[in-house]
Amino acid sequence: MTFKLGLTGSIGMGKSTTAQMFADAGCAVWDADAAVHRLYAKGGAAVEPMRDLLPDAIVDGAVSRAVLKDAIGKRPALLQEIEAIVHPLVAADRAEFIETVDADILVFDIPLLFETGGDAAMDATVCVSIPTEEQEARVMARGTMTRAQFEAIRAKQMPNAEKCAHADYVIVTDTLEHARAQVHSVISQIRGELGDA
Repeated sequence: MTFKLGLTGSIGMGKSTTAQMFADAGCAVWDADAAVHRLYAKGGAAVEPMRDLLPDAIVDGAVSRAVLKDAIGKRPALLQEIEAIVHPLVAADRAEFIETVDADILVFDIPLLFETGGDAAMDATVCVSIPTEEQEARVMARGTMTRAQFEAIRAKQMPNAEKCAHADYVIVTDTLEHARAQVHSVISQIRGELGDA
């Protein structure tokens, strides 16, 4: 029996690092953002359907996220059309992952897990969390976006407290050691349940 664990958390909370800790501990990890990158890459399954929708978005045989972002900014309704193409392809990618991996715990790294209702397909969910001030400091330290861009992304996400309240497990990512200890604790609990099943 395999156990499906949904991993989520707002921007800058340490989700990617935590996902890697689950992988290091022997879990199989599927990353929603990486799946989209594969679909948008040259030869990816989203390239031709996107070419039909928005020919300008195809640059050097791949889908340009910058062009998409710009187009959505000018025409917000376009986002729904893009999602109608991408979401089924992402779901197919996830289904293939489930079919092909061999691990007792499958971790699904999905930023908008609760917002999209993806938690319904999981056996349990885990949310990574740190205080708001630290979240902001981490994101700003990356130097990849302005404070306004960060606030805009955060505004689209379910508030951290709400995510934590929805989750079966919460991992506080204040230090790597603390996060790793919590990851191992979650895995132990799940494997205990699998052993009892």
